[in-house]
Amino acid sequence: MFEEIRKQAYEAASELIEKAGLKAGGILIVGCSTSEVMGSRIGTDSNPEAAMALFSGIWEAVSERGVFLAAQCCEHLNRAVVTERQAVPFAEVVNVVPQPKAGGSFATAAYQSFKEPVVLEEIRADAGLDIGDTLIGMHLKKVAVPVRLSVKTIGEAHVNAARVRPKFIGGERAVYNDSLK
Repeated sequence: MFEEIRKQAYEAASELIEKAGLKAGGILIVGCSTSEVMGSRIGTDSNPEAAMALFSGIWEAVSERGVFLAAQCCEHLNRAVVTERQAVPFAEVVNVVPQPKAGGSFATAAYQSFKEPVVLEEIRADAGLDIGDTLIGMHLKKVAVPVRLSVKTIGEAHVNAARVRPKFIGGERAVYNDSLK
């Protein structure tokens, strides 16, 4: 079961990175409810084994492409974000260590696995993967655009994805740079 979860997570992250056009150095935010993945209601059945399977698959996908991973914590830590210091060298960090029931199992797996983890109150990511309806939008740059993935669920959890694009400003007379889409 956990191998299938790892595989689904890898496929979803790989497809999103490709469809979003993420380049090396970009940031992928992932919000994940292991409770939902395992078939329970969000926040009721945190599962460290499922978290490690999910993290492993997503980590493989981002590592292949040089993309940074950011893991959204649960509401008990106000949806703080765990990432590598290298991704945000000048960001203001907060002093907390996520735990399975205070931060979430996925954020805990990320914190334990990263080389030099830091926790931030917020981040502005280039794309996002939402596993189990955790609401990652607060951590995406403006303007978020839905991305339809072939992977609709991971385990029992619903999967949503988004990429971002620069804002269009200037109205109808403006000329836009199509290479930024």
